[in-house]
Amino acid sequence: MMALCVYVALAVLGQGFNFDGQVQLAAKRYGTHGQQTMTQWRDLMRSLDHAQKTDQLEKVNAFINSHVTFTEDSAGWGQNDYWATPLETLGRGIGDCEDYAIAKYFSLLILGVPGDHLRITYVKARTGGPSSSRYEAHMVLAYYASVTGEPLILDNLSEEIRPASQRPDLTPIFSFNSDGLWIGASPGGHSSGSSTARLSHWRNLIARMHADGFE
Repeated sequence: MMALCVYVALAVLGQGFNFDGQVQLAAKRYGTHGQQTMTQWRDLMRSLDHAQKTDQLEKVNAFINSHVTFTEDSAGWGQNDYWATPLETLGRGIGDCEDYAIAKYFSLLILGVPGDHLRITYVKARTGGPSSSRYEAHMVLAYYASVTGEPLILDNLSEEIRPASQRPDLTPIFSFNSDGLWIGASPGGHSSGSSTARLSHWRNLIARMHADGFE
């Protein structure tokens, strides 16, 4: 179950991001495998520093999808709903749908993708084929080439990045980034950041990231 608690101010990650510090933390906490994964992530990020946006999106999406094994929070963290930091997700190599989306979101921010072009999006995902009436809660990352345009969807359920119009299996409920929360599918939809009672997961995530030097 994913909580609907998603607004907090967050400073844009700087150009001098400490990749090596994250690698060292991964080695200390998660051993050789975690260190290797974070080293590969660091090397990928450095190689994409001045790459075309399409390359950044495709390679970040592919890397996170291929290096993280889907695991329910109850099995991976012993909690019903835990939002993992990118270090935790990549260091342990496990995560559920929001962890994939969060890792992609912050990876792209580091690469200089403007925050207002990215939204972590809570959707209903239809399962069982086009005629199915079964839906599950799911999260994806949406990239907007323009803030009022149609987004591209980065999803752990699909290796292919496609426009939202080509993902009829997904019904958007709300989306958010470090600036606010939007209800529904419209990029220009209602923005809300006033409900402080629903911020615990996002605030806790950001606090843990800052404590680990992910800034």
